[in-house]
Amino acid sequence: MQLYNTLSAEERAIMIDDAGKQRLTLSFYAYAKIQDPQKFRNDLFVAWNALDALGRIYVASEGINAQMSVPAENFEAFRETLEAYDFMKGIRLNVAVEQDDHSFLKLTIKVRHKIVADGLNDDTFDVTNIGVHLKAKEFNEILDDPNTIVVDFRNHYESEVGHFKGAITPDVETFRESLPIINEQLKDHKDDKNLVMYCTGGIRCEKASAYFKHQGFKNVYQLEGGIINYAKQLKEESLESKFIGKNFVFDNRLGERITDDIISQCHQCGKPCDNHTNCENDGCHLLFIQCDECKAAMENCCSTECLEIIHMPLVDQVRLRTGKQVGNKVFRKGKSENLKFKHSGDLPETALATAQKQADIRQKIKVKKVLLGKAEHYYVKAQVGQFTVENHELNVGDKILISGPTTGDQEMVLEKFIVDGAETQSAKIGDKVTFEVPFRIRLSDKVYKILD
Repeated sequence: MQLYNTLSAEERAIMIDDAGKQRLTLSFYAYAKIQDPQKFRNDLFVAWNALDALGRIYVASEGINAQMSVPAENFEAFRETLEAYDFMKGIRLNVAVEQDDHSFLKLTIKVRHKIVADGLNDDTFDVTNIGVHLKAKEFNEILDDPNTIVVDFRNHYESEVGHFKGAITPDVETFRESLPIINEQLKDHKDDKNLVMYCTGGIRCEKASAYFKHQGFKNVYQLEGGIINYAKQLKEESLESKFIGKNFVFDNRLGERITDDIISQCHQCGKPCDNHTNCENDGCHLLFIQCDECKAAMENCCSTECLEIIHMPLVDQVRLRTGKQVGNKVFRKGKSENLKFKHSGDLPETALATAQKQADIRQKIKVKKVLLGKAEHYYVKAQVGQFTVENHELNVGDKILISGPTTGDQEMVLEKFIVDGAETQSAKIGDKVTFEVPFRIRLSDKVYKILD
């Protein structure tokens, strides 16, 4: 019985592209008492692997928290696997506003102590005694009440790119840090204020609402389904958005736009920007905001130190980080002295700039072209791309177009290329070709030959 991934992320991405079928990015959670989390985990893996469902899922004795990518044609079959469990019958599935077939490339289900780490060790705390759920329209109305205090229960790197107007945005790295901070800050308002809270998909403020009721707060409310569901209801009901900016999400997209307002800055140059990236140096992997110009100049790095490191031989890079970073400890969340324009805590509520529409950013080049193949690899340090010629002969001097959802449409002329380790003037179908590419390309970007 298969209980683990057998394909790499790269192999999975190619299979997804070859299938050419729409996938849905979705999330859900449920608090429940699960007697045997490991067996529950294994049963889910078998069922979901058969449906080509991918994602990052945590299960614990207190419930399940899932962010996933599911083939659209298997959506109902996937829902049936949830309905098999009483505590997930009729569960709300938050479907992403923006879809990306590569949002998840592996099926990872981990057993944890808790699905949301809270740092609490109180046997009297009842996580199911939650605050009142509010739909988008009700949430907007209560925000207009001067007797309301609204709290963002996400982390600093999430709220920095988007939040509700007037919200308290704690400068924290983790959910567990925010609970005592907010409890102390609002301790004098347990009886006289509406305590309203929100998060990305609802799971954190679900637990937070129960915690604050446990602490004696009388009027506790939460946004049902979080920002993801709020954005969906805005469109369905033509409501005013009281959320401004982008909603950070925990998949390969790193964000989906709710409004066109950009309220954050590139952490390196200060230009209005709300695109997150991870430092290219595997010994750092810092999550930070970086504009396209800094991304190109710094090669996806957060500092000149990291830029120097990525150009070192791989053996030297490994030596530098040996004993310093282990597994997930490599990942840091946007706090470094190198980031001159990082803001946390008190955040702006007015736009610094307006985001361009997708069509303006990625103008489609209307040219006569023929598909050559797909990008198979990009060597970041050498700035070299690799692909296999699948259609048509390729010659030095040919103009090509590299196209992908993140890369956009990029034209270039092939001045030279290499086949089987040797520089040559032409390549035939089946040849594996490498050549210099002055911009970063992604796995499965399509490569076209432009015809006269």
